[in-house]
Amino acid sequence: MTRDILLRFDMDGVDWAEAAEIFERAPLGTREPDTLRRTFENSDLTCFAQDGERLVGIARALSDHTVHSVIYDLCMLPEYQGKGLGTRMMKAMLERLGTPNVVLWAVPGKEPFYARLGFKPMRTAMTLAENPERSAARGYITL
Repeated sequence: MTRDILLRFDMDGVDWAEAAEIFERAPLGTREPDTLRRTFENSDLTCFAQDGERLVGIARALSDHTVHSVIYDLCMLPEYQGKGLGTRMMKAMLERLGTPNVVLWAVPGKEPFYARLGFKPMRTAMTLAENPERSAARGYITL
């Protein structure tokens, strides 16, 4: 199924309302289309999965292009999850990033997916969150 899905690394013609819907349905939370657009425009690498004309997955990363990269917002429509698309997107992103160290944010419960790709939990990561209570309620941080 995922072999027919095209991975694109440019933002030409992206429907940001459609991307925001993917973000919400994945579920990663809610982002306004314009905010989502700006986060992708300010990223070093973007990845969009298209099934025909339909946008079905998105991801982005920041990188110093030498030592460290951070992957954010890998998400896809629920009906495309568990079918290999996330693995394809991650491998394509990692190959293009080319840095020896990559960190990512994982939705609680998705850690086994990333572990299969070689990611390990971090013990010393910290965050300065805009809304700590909301982040704690979602299981992202401990207060």
